[in-house]
Amino acid sequence: MIKFFLFLFPLFLFAQKPDLLLLKVYKDQNISGWVMSEKLDGVRAYWDGKKLLSRSGKTINAPKYFTKDYPPFALDGELWSKRGDFENISSIVRDKVPSEQWRQIKHYIFEVPDAKGDLYERLEKVKPYKNSSIKIIPQIKIKNKTHLQAFLKEIEKNRGEGVVVRDPNTPYINKRTNKALKVKTFLDAECVVIGYTMGKGKYKNLVGSLKCELPNKVRFKIGSGLSDEERKKPPKIGDIVTFKYKELTKYGKPRFPIFLRVRRQE
Repeated sequence: MIKFFLFLFPLFLFAQKPDLLLLKVYKDQNISGWVMSEKLDGVRAYWDGKKLLSRSGKTINAPKYFTKDYPPFALDGELWSKRGDFENISSIVRDKVPSEQWRQIKHYIFEVPDAKGDLYERLEKVKPYKNSSIKIIPQIKIKNKTHLQAFLKEIEKNRGEGVVVRDPNTPYINKRTNKALKVKTFLDAECVVIGYTMGKGKYKNLVGSLKCELPNKVRFKIGSGLSDEERKKPPKIGDIVTFKYKELTKYGKPRFPIFLRVRRQE
């Protein structure tokens, strides 16, 4: 009996990893009849009807006041405060003991996974629960591709991350799908830091660039996007970092890579 409970013990430490809607990349596909919304650069948070979970299935320790009026059904969204605030958001929501800083955070909902109907009908189910914590991300009908590009340009001009376009007539799809796409001027990806090159000129005695490796073993350098402080104390070797880039070269290397941040472990 003791062995049985010891075997089960790890199962109580983590909730089951939720199966989430994941985005593919927009490549000039037909988006007639679709909707668009700002892509928020926050922390993904899935409400399972009882608690908030990260995309890896770990419990997010929100304050009791934050979730006390949540619905008894699932919600999918992003914990977010404002544009360009990812590091602060990530630090706040990953604290084991929630701080007063949580008052900066809202849960921006873009899906109701178990609800029936189209996207509008599913989001309608959230409206009775809108409060100081729960906000619904506006979904804008796309007139044409010019309308989409103008919306993207305005968001990126104001330091937003990008745009999400979706077919509102499809149900919630709990995997990566071509019915939900991210639209950005730059693409983004992750790599592992494997070393450094030293800087020259004004960056003498500081890190000039990060030597990185992609999952397919392609190696390249990231020199742009690092602050002076990050050049003094760069990401550690072995850290996974997020960067953005224009496209891949014929050798599979990211063109014009720009450092964004170290990926925090969930």
